[in-house]
Amino acid sequence: MAIGSVVKLDRVALIGNSPPRLCGIATFTQDVRKGLVAAFPDLAVDMYAMNDRGARYDYPSEVVCSIDQDNLADYTRAAQQINASGADVVCVQHEYGIFGGAAGVHLLKLLDRVTAPVVVSLHTVLEQPNPEQRTVIEALVRRASKLIVMAEKGRRILREVHGVADDRIAVVPHGAPDRPPAPADDFKHRFGFAGRRVLLTFGLLSPNKGIDTMIRAMPAIVARHPDALYVVLGATHPHLVAHEGEAYREGLIRLADELGLGDHVRFIDSYVEKEELIDHIAATDIYVTPYLNEAQITSGTLSYAVAMGKPVVSTPYWHAVELLADGVGIIVPFGDSAAFADRICALLDDPVALAEMGRKAWAIGRTMTWPALARSYVSIFEEAIRTKPARLFRGGGRKPEPVRPRLDAVERLSDGCGIIQHSIFSVPDRSHGYCVDDNCRALMLMHRIGQPDATRADELATIYAAFVQHAWNGAQGRFRNFMAFDRGWLEERGSEDSFGRTLWSLGDTAAHARSHDLRIWASHLFDQVAPHARTLASPRTWAFSILAADAMLDAHPGHELATTLLRDCGERLQAELVKTRRPGWDWYEEVLAYDNARLPEALMRAGRRLGSETMRADGLATMAWLDTLQTNEDGQFRAIGTDSFWRVREQPLPFDQQPVEGWATIDAARVAYDLTSDERWIASAERAFAWYVGSNDLGLPLGSVADGGCFDGLMSDRVNLNQGAESVLAFQFACCALIEMSEKADRNGSLRKAGSVAS
Repeated sequence: MAIGSVVKLDRVALIGNSPPRLCGIATFTQDVRKGLVAAFPDLAVDMYAMNDRGARYDYPSEVVCSIDQDNLADYTRAAQQINASGADVVCVQHEYGIFGGAAGVHLLKLLDRVTAPVVVSLHTVLEQPNPEQRTVIEALVRRASKLIVMAEKGRRILREVHGVADDRIAVVPHGAPDRPPAPADDFKHRFGFAGRRVLLTFGLLSPNKGIDTMIRAMPAIVARHPDALYVVLGATHPHLVAHEGEAYREGLIRLADELGLGDHVRFIDSYVEKEELIDHIAATDIYVTPYLNEAQITSGTLSYAVAMGKPVVSTPYWHAVELLADGVGIIVPFGDSAAFADRICALLDDPVALAEMGRKAWAIGRTMTWPALARSYVSIFEEAIRTKPARLFRGGGRKPEPVRPRLDAVERLSDGCGIIQHSIFSVPDRSHGYCVDDNCRALMLMHRIGQPDATRADELATIYAAFVQHAWNGAQGRFRNFMAFDRGWLEERGSEDSFGRTLWSLGDTAAHARSHDLRIWASHLFDQVAPHARTLASPRTWAFSILAADAMLDAHPGHELATTLLRDCGERLQAELVKTRRPGWDWYEEVLAYDNARLPEALMRAGRRLGSETMRADGLATMAWLDTLQTNEDGQFRAIGTDSFWRVREQPLPFDQQPVEGWATIDAARVAYDLTSDERWIASAERAFAWYVGSNDLGLPLGSVADGGCFDGLMSDRVNLNQGAESVLAFQFACCALIEMSEKADRNGSLRKAGSVAS
């Protein structure tokens, strides 16, 4: 089914609340779905419903997935279900308080993982958001193809407070029923209102509704119109009931009794169904919204009343000021009971003015019906699909050109202590301090940096080596990993993987450092550290230890400790493979995680060093299996997504993709080529490098040729714009590796040419 002339829109994923949960967002989300399906019968609309804390609901069949507000795993699961459904667009009904995390930040986990364009309908837009609210809204702005607000005031705030361009924002009024006008007296008898002048406020009861303001206005109204009846329709808000029971409602009832209004104020403690609500509004002479919060960008009950042609008297919250302009309704000051009484009495005194205001409201209401909203939404959905960024690269692409490594971004992250872990965009984030993982990577990178930056690289290598030395906790036989910016260690023992990675950097430094002093230092510390590696149980620790020992044997052929370590870890890694592999699962663990290619690389290196054909063959086979998984339908590199981590024997998910995987794959592919001379592995390494420069699932570059920076990951719709140390270092390693490959190919080509001439 194609809606419109160009864009194919078959399925919408609609995220919000849903009945039987009692709240306005639930009703609105359900009404949006009904409106879309009624206007476009061939359109599938799947609802993804949020559960509040500790609650479970018997949802209708159109709810295909529920998400526990505070359960991060549920957000990931929902994103996977949306992707699997083939949804063409994701529409979020956003309100503070319904999504988990600070200011609803958990929602971003879901949106970062869906592949379809996203449209966000903002039910609240704040002029003065706190830092957490600002962070979430601006993340939604970056993620969304289009933002929907329900009033022009919302557009102005987004533009002025958050810098959102007008063409990113659509104003779509709150939906409302499309019912023909009828005299109020035709409905009053049903509710026992016959012979009364009915004033109505509807909604979940809470202190910000200002009901007491209206109750205090009633004595003056009753004095002039003894037949006046103020109806307060709606259950108490569930969150208020959870905290204080019905104390607020009971206080309002006492206030009405104290003012002698027993026959003139009626509380209907019920969450009524929509048709009954519409009938109550139809039975109303004047609709009243005495709300106390100016920063209310939308009110569904106000929209319903106006759409049904009811005169309205309201306080000047944002939505009311905008909707009731030009004589559609009357505005009175917040908390001003006397003003409410005066203006309501004036309308009741003048039937002609009352009827004229109702006619104006009815006319405006025709633009707000649910069919009108559905047409607007679909138009926005189609635009979002049309403007989804096109892939810049298709297919395997041409052979990537080598990129000269640059130290600019590395130096930006480094100080006299070491390299800082994280960045906010490109600005180092000192609040997360340092880690030995990144400093040992940086140490190894410095040995690969050639002219004209070799001198500076050697200076930085000493800084990173000092960090590694300080991280060694000889008493514990472990490396510390995390250090605060104030240079205090945050732990006495780091992870097993950080141990193995740091040991690797020692072997690598012993083999490749230009400085003789650094080679001596690394060899000395290796001999202290390596005996402790044999007690560790992580397959990646074994793999890193093999890389360390293999490099150490390059530096010191016959090194007994390195030989023993390499053999021991190689045998353990191979045994783990034998134990775990199954048909269709040719791997060392039951799960895929990070730095995956290091495992087959290590086994290939162990097999080569020890002369074990079985290890070599197993390493090549597992690398081939991984290489297939890491190639997308267009022949591009696709790193194992972080959403895949720890999913037992399941096919990998595509996002988020991390830069460290490309570097690991290049290194492993180079070893595979050295063992086999199979050009497949050259293509594999080039494919992994091309991922950094834009030949990937989104066609977006992550690495910067200009300064050597690298974004922190490829998400479902964009790159993560932060540039942390791991990402920057991985890209620089990849640059060095591709240059080494090109130089080696040139040398081999020259040798073949010379051999041909000689013969």
